[in-house]
Amino acid sequence: MKKIRIVTDSSCDLNNEIAEKYNIEIVPLNIAFGDDIYADGEIEKAEFYKMMADSPVLPKTSCPSPERFMRSYEGEEEEILVITLASKLSGTYSTAVLAKSMFEEEYPNKKVAVIDTETGSIGQGLLIVKAAQLAEEGKGLDEIVSIIESLKNDIVFYGSLETLENAIKGGRINPIAGKLINALNFKIIVKIGNGEVKPCDKARGDNNSLKKVVENVCSSIKKGEVKSLAIAHANCLDKALKVKEMMLKNHNFKSIMISEVGAVMGTYASKGAVLISVL
Repeated sequence: MKKIRIVTDSSCDLNNEIAEKYNIEIVPLNIAFGDDIYADGEIEKAEFYKMMADSPVLPKTSCPSPERFMRSYEGEEEEILVITLASKLSGTYSTAVLAKSMFEEEYPNKKVAVIDTETGSIGQGLLIVKAAQLAEEGKGLDEIVSIIESLKNDIVFYGSLETLENAIKGGRINPIAGKLINALNFKIIVKIGNGEVKPCDKARGDNNSLKKVVENVCSSIKKGEVKSLAIAHANCLDKALKVKEMMLKNHNFKSIMISEVGAVMGTYASKGAVLISVL
């Protein structure tokens, strides 16, 4: 049985415990505040959100280099599975594919497969964990790729945004409209899937927004199914724990993962965001 190396990028927002448990290699994206460039994870998350709040403009994110991906492919394993952030949201997938071609040319005895998850953050993370579990079960690379590709459509992923401050800074929303929405204490509910992040609902106040995002998730899944639940928070653990309680009132889950939103997703979600994903 060939051992499979699992590689992903830092947008997956997997916590350290999960990454270490399944020996998942995480390639960091880059975050730039002006001329200061950091690897994702180099700055403590709480410090990152402070730096972002103090900055008049959004930090810039960029994908890893092909050479950085190639280094992550090195190891004793003959087969490597790379699972990336949606290609519509980042050039990371294309970079990983380029690195695959370069790596296989240099090491013709190795085989690399790259999957575009068409999602990100914990939606991507759930697919990575599933792939790692399948590898532990002894599934082959081609079979795992086939299963993960089919499971992409089974990912349910919604989020509640505390503020539109970053959307305003990034020019994604009219400043006057955005400030009005913030002033009225409206929280935007977003749906993540098919490589896109789309506003789909809104609610006034934190409690209502958490209820609304839970309702959106629960209405998208069937009762009685065995599911994996992932919750990510942008420096607001109390909200994540509240969401966990709310979800458990509606469904039972085989596994529950809570993690923090990293710098890549945090750049766009802003502090206070809560994300919920179910596989």
